[in-house]
Amino acid sequence: MVRRTAVALGYARAPRWVGVLAGEVLSAYPEAPADRPGELGLFVRTTQGWARGQAADVLPRVVRWQPRGTAVVRRRFPVAELPDLTALARLLDVDQGELAWFADLRGLERAATGPLAHYRWRAVAHGGGVRLLAAPKPRLKEIQRRLLRHVLAPIPVHEAAHGCVPGRSVRTAAAPHAGAGVVLTMDLEAFFTSIPAARVQGLLQWTAGLTEPVARTVTGLVTTVLPAPLWRRIPAPLDPGPLDRHRRLRGLLSAPHLPQGAPTSPALANLVCFRLDRRLAALAASFGATYTRYVDDLSFSGGDGLRTGRLAERVRLIAADEGFRVNEAKTRTATSARRQAVVGVVVNARPTLPRPERDALRALLHNCATHGWASQTRGRDPATFRDHVLGRVAWAASVDPAFGARLHALAGRIDWSS
Repeated sequence: MVRRTAVALGYARAPRWVGVLAGEVLSAYPEAPADRPGELGLFVRTTQGWARGQAADVLPRVVRWQPRGTAVVRRRFPVAELPDLTALARLLDVDQGELAWFADLRGLERAATGPLAHYRWRAVAHGGGVRLLAAPKPRLKEIQRRLLRHVLAPIPVHEAAHGCVPGRSVRTAAAPHAGAGVVLTMDLEAFFTSIPAARVQGLLQWTAGLTEPVARTVTGLVTTVLPAPLWRRIPAPLDPGPLDRHRRLRGLLSAPHLPQGAPTSPALANLVCFRLDRRLAALAASFGATYTRYVDDLSFSGGDGLRTGRLAERVRLIAADEGFRVNEAKTRTATSARRQAVVGVVVNARPTLPRPERDALRALLHNCATHGWASQTRGRDPATFRDHVLGRVAWAASVDPAFGARLHALAGRIDWSS
């Protein structure tokens, strides 16, 4: 160990502090922690040998964080007891071979396509660029759902987070901004893709309290990488702005990240964003404003101080410090004299749908009741048309209950049996 450490640092002969460091490591770990390299790295930074090496200016100095000890992380939340990989496999109802396969510990997903791939990928045009949706196949999806129930759900998210949080909705995200003088909305570019596997593993270890081997395996189960053959099929845009976003997206997709489409991704993203939400909520409060986040949509409301651009500039800096990038093309500031929209909901007076959408829905229900629903399908499958209409009514009612009650009365006049 002494000889290899000396060679790695470029010494012909090992200094004395290297021997001290090796002795401390061997005392703490009589057996090699082969499955816990991160834990070993943290322990090394707490030793006297490491301190002597830093004093001699031959080792990199730790600047942005302080090392943690090797003791088991205290469990702060009632997540499932998962002391080792055997317990994890038992929870997920898989054997050890299947666990390693689904966690892709060998990195085979980078080149896998067809039956060997764990995800079905779909490219969707979005904002002048492309959005990659990754739907996990059935067995992996069931694994992720179990992890969501037993590991992620017990951990609380910040009160400003409203997207994909039980008991919260689009209405709860929009309602705090109703009647405000100024509404500022911003969007985070490539939100899920911007959360790398390293941040997920850190969350699972230090927040969920999982051991390093379990956290690393769970991270593999909930993150993925876009196979290179699939990316080559996506044409690059010609305009400079979208082309720059396209290149940034490629860099993010080439590393393990949260897939947009996995049932665990929204919960993990909310937990990873806890510090972002806390910082932005404090920033908003310093401006006398209110802050909410619905997935990648950031919303602020308050007085005229939001019109100066100072708040938006500080939001950009905080987002960048937290590993995200604001999509400048989607930044909007609206006063009460204009239509103020938060996550697609108009909030000038109260949360409600935009007028064109309300008028269209009322007209659809009136025509279905007057002329028969079969005359209004317009190419939709008649077998699912009723569910489509009633689903739109339910959505409108969830945003604006008073308007929804009137729509339910109109829907009650439709004869669905004819």
